[in-house]
Amino acid sequence: MAEFTVDPAFEGGSVAVADWPLCRLRLQDDVRFPWLILIPRRAGAVELDDLSLTDRAALTEEIVRAGDLVRALGLAAGRPVDKLNVAALGNVTAQLHVHVVGRRRDDDLWPDPVWGRGAARPYGTEALDRVRALLTA
Repeated sequence: MAEFTVDPAFEGGSVAVADWPLCRLRLQDDVRFPWLILIPRRAGAVELDDLSLTDRAALTEEIVRAGDLVRALGLAAGRPVDKLNVAALGNVTAQLHVHVVGRRRDDDLWPDPVWGRGAARPYGTEALDRVRALLTA
């Protein structure tokens, strides 16, 4: 049986935060948007139907949990989220993963998609520590 590993492509733009019952939780390293990525810890999973019914239900619950955290990140930054965008794209990185992105009507890209748009503004060390503490509390 193959072992679960995270595609190396995630290492460049996000940081590991926690392991939830199903998913590895990662924070997109871009202060412009509160943005989490859920990667189901199932080797070889590319599409939702690669997960069992039980895992699909667990993924849905973890997406909702991530949405709550994205909203909390927005509030902590003084920029409440107007809309949650949830997407499993996989065009660039095939490994099954779900983005949960907080959007605001006044963000620089509203209403356009965030993927591949503009230069990311990474969190500094102190800000990243504060965000990690909020996400793992």
